[in-house]
Amino acid sequence: MTSENKNQKTLLQFLTFVLIVVGLFNLLKGFVFSTDKDDNPIAPKNYKESFQEDYGIYAPPIPDNMEFAGEEVPMDNFDVREGFDRELLVNTYWQSHTMLFFKMAARFFPMIEPVLAEHGIPEDFKYIAVVESDLRQATSPAGAKGMWQFMRGTAKDYGLEINEQIDERYHVEKATAAACKYFKESKEEFGTWTLAAASYNRGRQGIQRQMDRQKQDGFYDLLLTTETQRYIYRVLAVKYIMQHPEKYGFHFRKKDLYLKIPTYTVKIDSSVSHFADFAKKHDINYKILKYFNPWLRETSLNNPRNKTYEIKIPEEGMRSWEKIKARNSQEIKNPKKQF
Repeated sequence: MTSENKNQKTLLQFLTFVLIVVGLFNLLKGFVFSTDKDDNPIAPKNYKESFQEDYGIYAPPIPDNMEFAGEEVPMDNFDVREGFDRELLVNTYWQSHTMLFFKMAARFFPMIEPVLAEHGIPEDFKYIAVVESDLRQATSPAGAKGMWQFMRGTAKDYGLEINEQIDERYHVEKATAAACKYFKESKEEFGTWTLAAASYNRGRQGIQRQMDRQKQDGFYDLLLTTETQRYIYRVLAVKYIMQHPEKYGFHFRKKDLYLKIPTYTVKIDSSVSHFADFAKKHDINYKILKYFNPWLRETSLNNPRNKTYEIKIPEEGMRSWEKIKARNSQEIKNPKKQF
């Protein structure tokens, strides 16, 4: 047999083997898979049956009774119920976004709540920070900054320092205190906490203008902009979901949350030539220093008036997640009860 004939025989054997393998695969596929009308493999049932039996979206339950800051929400009014329902749907089914609320709140609610209490502001106002910024140091397209989304002028009016090197809109406790002053003044002007909360979105003049125009003095009886109407219902929906997580499908463990990180305070009353060097002296790096002190906007601080500033430093070893978790283990017995 010539070399050419041997090659042809080998090729023929290989092709025969391939055909056998393909035939066996198709035979096996016929036992394992069925097909729908479009001849797409579906196991073990056809596509429509699988979809109809296995997939479902449910309307989340709406509470019959609801309150904000001790004030009753008229849930029997169809317009109030439907406005609340819209925000409940959005925040229930935007699961990744809402799950982050729980994670962030574990760290920042313990910083916000004592400030609200100190100023006599109902605890429900912490949910405004969630709605405003997702509890992040955000910047809006209009230029509002920080967790409480203060515009520059308003922030200065309420005592926050803003310059090239300092922006206390990013200081959680100080910005919360400034927001408290606004809420308290609004409550005194309008008489209800709900309108005080609405004015944080619309502005006091905007709320008062509509109250005068419509001759109404209650939030739920006022026709306001869609943004402001949704704002209050969003706050209510976020509050209710965060207080009843499992009812709306949110399940998590303590270790899934962004737990509170123990810190200590270093006071400075002079200039700082470079915060990277300052950080090294306290056994951290510049990145970690800025995480705990985002209100420091530059790498240095002139401080010509020798003003005293308090800088947060994480306690030794508290960049370690395991150590943070161990420190929090005695403080949070049931993480679902803290929201």
